[in-house]
Amino acid sequence: MKNNQIKPTRSKFNILRQICNLIPQHTVSRIARATGAEDKSRSFSPWSHVVGQAYAQLTHSISLNDVCDSLQLHSGPLASIRGATPPSRNGFSNANRERPAQMAEQLFWVVREHLGQQSPAFVAGRARGAAFRFRVPIHVVDTTVMELVANCMDWAQHRRRKAAAKTHMRLNLQSLLPSFVIVDTAGEHDNRRAREVCAGVQSGEIVLFDRGYVDFGHLRDLGNRAVNWVTRAKENMSYVVAKALPKAADPKILKDEIIMLTNLNQAAPQLLRRVVALVEIDGVEREMVFLTNNLKWSARSVADLYRCRWQIEVFFKQIKQTLQLADFLGHNANAVRWQVWIALLVYVLLRYLSFVSKWAHSFTRLFTIVRAVLWAKLDLFGLIASYGTAKGSFRNLARPEQAYFPGFL
Repeated sequence: MKNNQIKPTRSKFNILRQICNLIPQHTVSRIARATGAEDKSRSFSPWSHVVGQAYAQLTHSISLNDVCDSLQLHSGPLASIRGATPPSRNGFSNANRERPAQMAEQLFWVVREHLGQQSPAFVAGRARGAAFRFRVPIHVVDTTVMELVANCMDWAQHRRRKAAAKTHMRLNLQSLLPSFVIVDTAGEHDNRRAREVCAGVQSGEIVLFDRGYVDFGHLRDLGNRAVNWVTRAKENMSYVVAKALPKAADPKILKDEIIMLTNLNQAAPQLLRRVVALVEIDGVEREMVFLTNNLKWSARSVADLYRCRWQIEVFFKQIKQTLQLADFLGHNANAVRWQVWIALLVYVLLRYLSFVSKWAHSFTRLFTIVRAVLWAKLDLFGLIASYGTAKGSFRNLARPEQAYFPGFL
């Protein structure tokens, strides 16, 4: 039998260099000068620091020794990546602790903007899932918690014996790319960051979030800015029904009402839409109550929009199960922020590769293929094409029940 598999062609450059070449040249040094990171570097340059952090993400390294020893053993191929040098353990640890994480943050946004200029459709995205009928940008807001070691990271301690970092994010539903990110400790409640996370949402756009972000004063402000929002109702919400809308033909829609909140001690929207619907999760139908400030959409559209919120859960699942956000290379807040921002940067670079090469399989499979051949001198896009010929479906989307982490439903 003939072997019809397409074999990737050889290249002058290794895979890691081809991935790092997606970062515009001189960008890192320019940001390092602006943020003061260059002042804290001598033999270990900011560019070498970024490459080392990216390598730790791509190889899922679990310790400083893991990163440093591997880069020392590949110091020759590493030098071909714009002169990057392998770090010592103390040098890498000191860079993570002393160099401001604002450098990694700014680098992420600059690279994201650069890739959007190279391929505008990459940032614009496309209509997805149940939100196909909406032609305006849709933003999904949520947070993910990363457990830390309490006895080593007292800066992140939010309970007696627990420490955690929290990432607040606004994800663009069409492109599945972050639009706004805050990395902080887990001690603050989500709704205290709601205004900051939603500050960039424009008039006419739609924002979706869970009830953890519900702050009625903030919801009123969103309505005043002509921003449409959908969330879930709090269980102890006090209200009166101002008008019961005609029952929908859809049997899954149980109630559709216009309500007024009765708690006059807090600023709140004058009128809200309350939709009660049956939603299937793990094969079992559950009753959910949704709130929105849009009084014109159909009740089914409200339920469908909230179902799209699960895509940010899929996003968090992808980055936590593929990239290295479980074992941290440093114990202080700056080192944790460095690792989170570089993880997001690597995610965007891999997503860009999947977009340009029209990758049709899961993000996890793309990650494992790239990780296996980082030092091989193969053509990167040829490699992706050779494993992408099965023409699978685009699996960055998932059903709601697939978005949960095992044991957290």
